[in-house]
Amino acid sequence: MKELLRWGIEELSEAEIPTAKLDAEVLLGAVLGLTRSQVLARSHTPMQRHQRGRFAALIQRRKRGEPVAYILGRQEFYGREFLVDRRVLIPRPETEELVDHCLNALEGRVTPRVADIGTGSGAIAITIAAERADAVVLASDVSSGALGVARENAQRYTSEGRIDFRQGSLLDPLAGATPLDLIVANLPYVGTSEIDILAADVRDYEPHEALFAGPEGLDLFPLLFEQLRDHALLKPDGALWLEMGYAQGAALARMARLYFPNAHKVAVHTDLAHHDRFVELNP
Repeated sequence: MKELLRWGIEELSEAEIPTAKLDAEVLLGAVLGLTRSQVLARSHTPMQRHQRGRFAALIQRRKRGEPVAYILGRQEFYGREFLVDRRVLIPRPETEELVDHCLNALEGRVTPRVADIGTGSGAIAITIAAERADAVVLASDVSSGALGVARENAQRYTSEGRIDFRQGSLLDPLAGATPLDLIVANLPYVGTSEIDILAADVRDYEPHEALFAGPEGLDLFPLLFEQLRDHALLKPDGALWLEMGYAQGAALARMARLYFPNAHKVAVHTDLAHHDRFVELNP
């Protein structure tokens, strides 16, 4: 096993994969049904021929740039393993922080009503539903493929019908809904002007409709704010939480104040890396 792992690391390093060692260890663990720490602890364990062949095939896929999460078909998020494929973005650690903010905002609210807009894999909606058993959760996405993945994930962690999945653009699926305590949206926010500087495994594999929103990545936010302003979708003390790009904080805060000049609160929050990452709006 030790020699094969060394080969895998060398192959990925030659392909300029920045996480070569980690990726090789994770992929070898997937072949053997071991955790990464178990792989390191059992480095002298012999491998069968079919295991060596499967590992080599996974290394070749990673060399071509395919993300490890897509190779394995899963990604951990908030302590749970979510199914992912090329129909959805791979959940990021920063979005776990967004969930933290949402759960904090729901503290003290009884049977809160929550909507997750642009749910993708369902990671946000399902996590909130799992962490708050009393929450009433709606999740929407414009992509039928993404909703298929989200429903599969919901079956793993929630009871049948626990989350109301709806297809549609932005806040359209909320038409006629009872006013909500919280709306959370992790919308596409990467600018098409950035496509050439994106990591290849993101640019070449993750769904562009879930990544890009115009040249600066801001095109969807005015539409969202307009819908929120024109329809009574939030309770009077309700809140909207958004994830955004690290350089978009000032622009999004100005935009929010333009649409909601009398807002009770417009705040930009940083992530653990101290980058602007979230906007909180209490209209």
